[in-house]
Amino acid sequence: MNIYPRLEVDLQKIRHNTKTLTELCKKYGVAVAGVTKVFCGIPEIADALVDGGVAMLADSRIENLKKLQNFHLPKLLLRLPMVSQAREVVKYADISLNSELKTIEKLSEAAKELKKIHNILLMVDLGDLREGVWKDHVMATVEEILKFDYVHLIGIGTNLTCYGGVIPNKDNLGVLAELAQAIESKFNISLSIVSGGNSSSLYLLEKGEMPPRINHLRLGESIVLGRETAFGNAIPHTYQDAFTLVAEIVELKEKPSVPIGEIGMDAFGNQPVFEDKGIRKRAILAIGRQDVSVQNLIPIDPNITIFGASSDHLIVDVTDCEKNYSVGNEVKFHVEYGALLQLMTSEYIYKKIL
Repeated sequence: MNIYPRLEVDLQKIRHNTKTLTELCKKYGVAVAGVTKVFCGIPEIADALVDGGVAMLADSRIENLKKLQNFHLPKLLLRLPMVSQAREVVKYADISLNSELKTIEKLSEAAKELKKIHNILLMVDLGDLREGVWKDHVMATVEEILKFDYVHLIGIGTNLTCYGGVIPNKDNLGVLAELAQAIESKFNISLSIVSGGNSSSLYLLEKGEMPPRINHLRLGESIVLGRETAFGNAIPHTYQDAFTLVAEIVELKEKPSVPIGEIGMDAFGNQPVFEDKGIRKRAILAIGRQDVSVQNLIPIDPNITIFGASSDHLIVDVTDCEKNYSVGNEVKFHVEYGALLQLMTSEYIYKKIL
């Protein structure tokens, strides 16, 4: 018996994408941290990343890293640690990204209690204005980090495109590479990781513009959706359809395309605007904005268009479809990253691993 709504996960395609990307990166001396965040650390999917050759598993949530403890690869915490979670960070993450000395001090204290050494990457802000110390403060910050006994600075990293949309290039990543060299020279230490960002940095490899010192990338969307995130292009020889949303039709009726009556606010506080297309055959699907960002759904049937959604219902136009849909039929969608993130997080979406 089929369960709706469901998200179908094709492990073979994810495994293929991972292998394609790890082999590409390996040519340039770049190791891949496979990001498990978007699928909430589900071990079966993480296993496909491991089979595909990732060097470590990375996630932004401690809750997900806990699910991955049976994997023997290093675990990287992507989101800056919370002071309140210092002990859990040290317990469940082998490495964490950091930018605050107060937090690093707490990690050192927790590591001492747990009789461990916790590895950290110092994040450097190269202009995207999310996490990281400003480049002028890097040396002073490193000097303070080296005073802690139970944390080990193993590298530096940066994040680009996620907040400010700043595109990685040979210039800004070149600054990161130069900082790594300067840190090693001044403090007589060796940095094993210089992490050049996420899936938005991939395009530099094929252009031959990745600074040689960059030896680590944190890849998520490029693995699960086969897309680089600097310009949104599909990556050659990868699949873009490893995930498929399947929803069931619960009502199918011909109705006007514009509501009748005075238009006020919808359930989300917005005043909707409608285009008059006359009478249309409208299918209501049992899924809504509580589960998914509707703007990130792509109907697989090219003749279906999305009218809109409430919290529990997705309304689509099936007037021009060759298939004669009926109540109880399923409608399938490709998903973009924003939709995938919400679908995986929603407890109301059944996940079917293929």
